[in-house]
Amino acid sequence: MAALVLLRHGRRARAHAHAHAHAHGLPLSRALCTTTAGIDSGATSASMAMRRLRREFDPDRAVAILETIDMSSISAGSTRNALSMAARRLLRAGRFGDAEALISSHLSACKDEPYLAAVLCSYASANLPEKALDAFRSTVPSLPTPISPQPFNALLSTFLRCGLHQRIPTLFAELSKEFSITPNDASYSVLVKSYCMTRNDAKAKQTLNQMREQGISPSTKTYTPLIDSMYKQKKTKEAELLWKEMIESGCKPDVAVYNVKVTYYGLQRKLEEVMQVMSEMEADGVKPDIITYNFLMSSYCKNGKLEDAKVVYDSLAEKGCSPNAFTYKYMLSALCASGDFDAGLGIFKESLKKNKVPGFSTVKGLVEGFVKGGRVAEAKKVIAEIHDMFPDNLSRWKKLDKELGLDSDSENTPCSEGTSGKIVAEAKSVPADAEGVEGSAVDETAVSEESSDDEAPVAGEVPRGPA
Repeated sequence: MAALVLLRHGRRARAHAHAHAHAHGLPLSRALCTTTAGIDSGATSASMAMRRLRREFDPDRAVAILETIDMSSISAGSTRNALSMAARRLLRAGRFGDAEALISSHLSACKDEPYLAAVLCSYASANLPEKALDAFRSTVPSLPTPISPQPFNALLSTFLRCGLHQRIPTLFAELSKEFSITPNDASYSVLVKSYCMTRNDAKAKQTLNQMREQGISPSTKTYTPLIDSMYKQKKTKEAELLWKEMIESGCKPDVAVYNVKVTYYGLQRKLEEVMQVMSEMEADGVKPDIITYNFLMSSYCKNGKLEDAKVVYDSLAEKGCSPNAFTYKYMLSALCASGDFDAGLGIFKESLKKNKVPGFSTVKGLVEGFVKGGRVAEAKKVIAEIHDMFPDNLSRWKKLDKELGLDSDSENTPCSEGTSGKIVAEAKSVPADAEGVEGSAVDETAVSEESSDDEAPVAGEVPRGPA
């Protein structure tokens, strides 16, 4: 039980594992999990282990499952996802040192650029951008030269994901010079995005000119964060001019940049405009993705057309889309606001099955609705399932238990009359989520507070979606 001993006990066990790893040239995860491998390994394929890792929320067992994966047999993208998931489980448990040690233990195996890029991106999941910078500086000199922009882009993306946007321009200039790296379109896309995130639109536009001077044509990916920034600031004319410039530059709009428009009109409750953009996508041969449909459903809900949102939700599979945590978030919020708690329970159960549970405030609405309708047993069951699945995130749920009187043995909690699953809400037309819809489609790729929606872009690429 070496992994469990290390991760649950103090410095002595950690020091022992570090010493063991150093003495035998092993990654720290192997030192942590030497004796737990027998529990989780067996005849398990890498793909099976990855599926188990996505469903495992106990940080110790997540690390043990990670150890059963032969990293040399999977892609750099899968390596990044596996490391990120295990590190995220540790981070959510407040075990920052263990998360850092886990990722850093894989640096010694970084013999090529894709693997290093994967490890660098994993630091973002542990919110350790400075450690990623240290790893970049210490590891890059050992790689064959000249190096490509791939590890460089991964590092910049890590700082971007950690919200240190103001650091990126300096790192871009210093590291590209220090390590003789020639930035590519993806590199400049991160730089443009960092300027947009700090509302330095002038610098972002200057970067487009700088790219052209370097003989690099700005791509759709480069224009996307700038167009998004204009829409966020409600500078619609400027956004449309940039869109025109993008087209005239020979860039074909993709789903990410179309989602920028969908997001803007969705947040403005302009359902007709959302549908118009989707028509433009179809005419342009661009297939809408789950982000597009999420904002369509949100727009329907905000315009009092919940039944239309349900139709879209029920048709996602035939459209080739899988719901993500935000899909469940929007639909569960809308159903609870309309008083349809039976349908809401169905959405909640599906999100549990897919390991993509919405955040606390959303599920709280379902629990409160059940209590108000006298369905205390069902409210308790929902909370119990959350407790079982997310044992390291219980404080707010325990507080809610007390507030609703669910922590006692009695089920005679005062509530309104009626026990049906349909309770009339105060208003029929409501935002898709009581927490508020995120201000950008890029938020759709984020991991929900209680979700294992660990989808991530390929290592070395700028994260998908607008700024």
